[in-house]
Amino acid sequence: MNSLLTKYRLKSPLALGLAIAFSTSLLGGCNQKQPTDTSSPPSPTTPADGLKLGALLPVTGDLASIGANMPEAVKLAVEEVNACDGVNGKPVTLITEDSQTDPAAGAAAMTKLAEVDRVAGVVGAFASSVSGAAVGIAAQNKVMLVSPGSTSPVFTDQAKNGEFDGYWARTAPPDTYQAQALAALAAKQGFKNVSTVVINNDYGVGFEQEFVKAFEKSGGNITNKEKPVRYDPKASTLDSEAAAAFANKPDGVAAVLYAETGSILIQAAYKQGLTNGVTLLLTDGVYSEDFVKQVGKTADGKFILAGALGTVPGANGQALGAFTTKWNEKTGKDVTAFVPHSWDATILLMLAAEAADANTGEGIKSKIREVANAPGIEVSDPCEAMALVRKGEDINYQGASGNVDLDENGDVVGSYDVWTVKEDGTTEVIDKVSPAQ
Repeated sequence: MNSLLTKYRLKSPLALGLAIAFSTSLLGGCNQKQPTDTSSPPSPTTPADGLKLGALLPVTGDLASIGANMPEAVKLAVEEVNACDGVNGKPVTLITEDSQTDPAAGAAAMTKLAEVDRVAGVVGAFASSVSGAAVGIAAQNKVMLVSPGSTSPVFTDQAKNGEFDGYWARTAPPDTYQAQALAALAAKQGFKNVSTVVINNDYGVGFEQEFVKAFEKSGGNITNKEKPVRYDPKASTLDSEAAAAFANKPDGVAAVLYAETGSILIQAAYKQGLTNGVTLLLTDGVYSEDFVKQVGKTADGKFILAGALGTVPGANGQALGAFTTKWNEKTGKDVTAFVPHSWDATILLMLAAEAADANTGEGIKSKIREVANAPGIEVSDPCEAMALVRKGEDINYQGASGNVDLDENGDVVGSYDVWTVKEDGTTEVIDKVSPAQ
C-alpha cells in the first residue's frame, strides 16, 4: 500500500471581480483578517439548478508537478456520484480552474467560480498562499471551500477567530501537526543540530515556526534560530540563502520548499560544496520524483537528493484500497500525494449537499461536519453513503485519506508517511511518524 504513494485566461468578466481578486491576493501572503460579508448575497444556486462545484487546483506553476493529478481525482469523484443518481436528484456540474500556484490568479479564478459560475462549493486550493487569497472571496459569497492540501496553521487561527464563518475546511492536516512529525523524525534520526530554510509565505513560515518549537521541545538545537532563512518565491538565484541555511555543518536542514524554487536552492548548496554529510529533511511540497530530477545529479552521475528524508500526509483510510483499485482502472496511473485528499474533499461536499437537501454553500456548511464525523454509520463507498443519506440515516464518512473527522476549525489531525530518495532517484515510503512522537 505504501508503494502506491511514491508517485500533484483567468479573467473575470466583471470589473468588480477583478478589483476584489486583486485586493484579496494582496492579503493572501500575510496573516491579515479575511473579509467576511454580513449582508446576505444571493445563494450561489438553488436546488432546482442542480449542484455546481468548482475545482481550484494547480495545473501550472510551482506546485504543478505534485498537484497534476488532483483535478482528475475531483472529476472522478463527481463522475462516481453522478453514476448513482447525483445529488438531490440531479447530476453534479463541475467547473475546473487552474490556480497557477499564484495568489492573484487564484483569487481571480475564485471570483469567477463564485460570482459568474455561482458554484456552491469548491475543492481547493492547494498552495496555502492561494487558499489565503481565495477563502475570503468564498466566505463573502457563501461558497464552501474545502482544501485537499493547504496546510498552513494560519487558517486554524483565522477559523478560531470566526473569519471564515464556517466556509472553510481541509482534508489534509495543518502543518502544526506535520511540523511536529518532521521534528519527531529528526529526533528519531538522532539529530541534535538542525537548521531551517523555508519559502517566505504562509506555508513556509508557519511550518518553520512550529518545527522550531517542536524540535527544541525534543531537546534539539536550531542553529539559525536567530537568523531564520526565508527565501523569496520569485527569486532566480539563491546562493546566499543556501550558504546561510547550510552554515556550520548542521546534522540536517529542514527545508520547506516548492519544487521550482526549491530545486534552485538545493543546487546552489550543492555547487558550493555544502550538502556533503548533511541530511535534507523535506516536506509534502516537494514529494515528487520530478523534483528529484529537477535538482539533478552530481558530477559522477548520482542524484543530489539521494538519502534525503521527508514527511507527507499519509493516506491510510479504510477506503484507500478500494479507491486505489478504482483510480488505477480509471486512469492507469499510480495514486500520488494528495489524490485521496482531493477525492475525499469532493465526496464530502456532495454528501453534505445531499444531507442538507440544498445545492447551496449554506446547506453544505450546515451539514459537512455531520456527514464527516461520528456518530453515524461508518461508510466509505460514495454511492452507499449517498443511499444512506437519502434514507435519512446519520453517516460517518470514512475517506481514502483517513477518517476525515473535521473539528470546529475545519481541521483533521491525520498521520504522516516518512519517505526517502533512493539512489536511482525514485522515492519510497519507509516509515510512519506521528505528531505525538
